[in-house]
Amino acid sequence: MTTSRLQQKGWDFYLSQARRVWNHLPASVRALPFGRKYARYLDRMVRLDVDRKQAVATFFMRNRPELELLDSLVGRKSYGSCLNITILACSKGAEVYSMVWGIRSKRPDLQLKITAVDISQEIVNFAARGIYSAERPEETSADRSEGVQQTTDKDQNAWIFERMSNAEIGAMFEMEGNRARIQSYLKQGITWICGDAGSSHLKETLGPQDIVVANRFLCHMQPEEAKACLHNIGGMVKSGGYLFVAGIDLDVRSSVALEMGWHPVPDLMREIHDGDQSIRRGWPVEYWGLEPLDDSRRDWQIRYASVFQIGGQEPTIAIESAAAEHVGK
Repeated sequence: MTTSRLQQKGWDFYLSQARRVWNHLPASVRALPFGRKYARYLDRMVRLDVDRKQAVATFFMRNRPELELLDSLVGRKSYGSCLNITILACSKGAEVYSMVWGIRSKRPDLQLKITAVDISQEIVNFAARGIYSAERPEETSADRSEGVQQTTDKDQNAWIFERMSNAEIGAMFEMEGNRARIQSYLKQGITWICGDAGSSHLKETLGPQDIVVANRFLCHMQPEEAKACLHNIGGMVKSGGYLFVAGIDLDVRSSVALEMGWHPVPDLMREIHDGDQSIRRGWPVEYWGLEPLDDSRRDWQIRYASVFQIGGQEPTIAIESAAAEHVGK
């Protein structure tokens, strides 16, 4: 065995033991200064040498405060008769349909022009059909090779409908045995395309957007790649528009936001940060985990904001303070 392979095995063993220590710490110890310091150390170690890869796991109604803010932003601003939204890394379509349902429930008068983008043509095709297996994972039949069921369950560690009420399921779907079909009116106005969020051609093709959603995929890129991609994504938003960008290394997001002068939207910031418990629970043992919100940091308002307004207003005190701290590091 080569020296490099021995070193890798040693590192993997060390990291596994460090994770084991954390997983066995009582909650009371984790909350102590020692516990918080160890968590930050472990988080840095986990991100140093990790095999990042994209996944298509998702949920309907994934982050309710995030959906509430989207509905609020759409409701408070005059978009005329048409609203242009691009949703990147749309995955199986669950979050796309959740957003459309929320907006149409509040603004049935609005003409929606939604562009849903994913890098996988297979997943785009599945999402566009809008048909899902309604079987819970524990109830799934032995034969998992059937297409709808297999793709619905792909990468999932929990039921794709687990965050919905029965009333919401009834409102959004037509049930056909063990299949759930999206109501036809929720599919209107959505264009599904296969594309790369990091490509400048995508920006040129779609034109300026009122809202761009780029959630929960940039964390699966190495930091420099994610930073370049985020720069490109920010350029898709028209002046005064909004960018939703959760699920990304916080150092990358805050660095780009400061560099580009993006304005953090303070509404529901804490609630959105904690709104997806599957990601919060992953910290600090998974690279995609999300650290607890720490409002003792001078830069906390820009570090923990998941939604930004691009241009259209004067820089806020939060940005100026964060920039001062960033320069001082």
